[in-house]
Amino acid sequence: MRARLLAGTAAASLALAAVAATAGPASAADDAKLSVLHGVPGLTVDVYVNGKLTLDDFQPGKLAGPLDLAAGTYTVAITASDAKDDSDPAIGPVDLELAAGKNYTAVAHLDGSGDPTATLFTNDTSTTAPGEGRITVRHVAAAPGVDVLAGSDAVISNLENPDEKVLDLPAGTVSASVVATGTTEPALLGPADVDVAEGTNTILYAWGDATADPSTLALATQVIDGLHGNPSGVQAGQVGLVSDSGTTPVWPYALGALGVVSLAVVNRRRADAGR
Repeated sequence: MRARLLAGTAAASLALAAVAATAGPASAADDAKLSVLHGVPGLTVDVYVNGKLTLDDFQPGKLAGPLDLAAGTYTVAITASDAKDDSDPAIGPVDLELAAGKNYTAVAHLDGSGDPTATLFTNDTSTTAPGEGRITVRHVAAAPGVDVLAGSDAVISNLENPDEKVLDLPAGTVSASVVATGTTEPALLGPADVDVAEGTNTILYAWGDATADPSTLALATQVIDGLHGNPSGVQAGQVGLVSDSGTTPVWPYALGALGVVSLAVVNRRRADAGR
C-alpha cells in the first residue's frame, strides 16, 4: 500500500515563505538543503523557527522539506501543540547551524530500546553510474537488528538502529521487505515494490515501535533525484509506504527542526520522573 505525495497546505507555504525571507537572499551554491522526518510515535508538537510558527500540530509520520536555506544559524523553539507562541518552550531556543552545500535529513525517532533520540543523516548525492540508481536504507525504529530482503534474498543483513546502508543497483523495481535478522518471515514491514530509478537516491526509513506498539511500524520513503548529472541533487518528492496495520505516513511540505524534538521528550520524561 502506498500513499502518494501530498501538497503542503497554504498555512505551511506561508510559514516557509516567512522563514525563507528571514534567512535573506543566497545563491543556490550557498544553500543548504534540509529535510526532517518525524518518527516518534504519539508525539505532537509546534515548531517555531526564528520566532515564526513553522509547523502547527506536527505529527508523527510527516516529512518536512526539503527547503533551500542560506547557510547560517536558525533559532528553533519546540513547544506544546497548544502553545500560543514560543515564549514558554518545552526546550530551547536552540540554535541550528546549517552548512553551505549540504543535503541532509534530520530524523527524530526511537532508539533500539524505545527511548527518544535524534540522528542527522547526510544524504549521498554523488553521481550515479549510467543505468543505475541508489537505495539507502535507514533503521530508525525501536526494534532489534533487521535484514532487508529483495524477494527472498537478504541484500542487507543485521542493520541496527540508527545505522544506514547504501547500495547502487541497476534501475528497476525491487520487492522489498524488512524482517528480523536471520529470518525471512513474518515481515515486520512489506513486502512493497520499490522503484530504483536511474539517477536517484531512494531513501527508506523503517520507523516506529516494534516492542510497545507494532502497529506504529511504517516504511517511509524520501527520493532525491538529479544524480546522473547534478551532484548536489534535488528532492523530487516522497512516497509513503505503509505497514499492514494501516499506519500511513503523510508528507506535507514545511520546514521542520525535529532534530531537537526528541530532547524535549527526554526532558519531559525526566521532569515527570522527578515529581
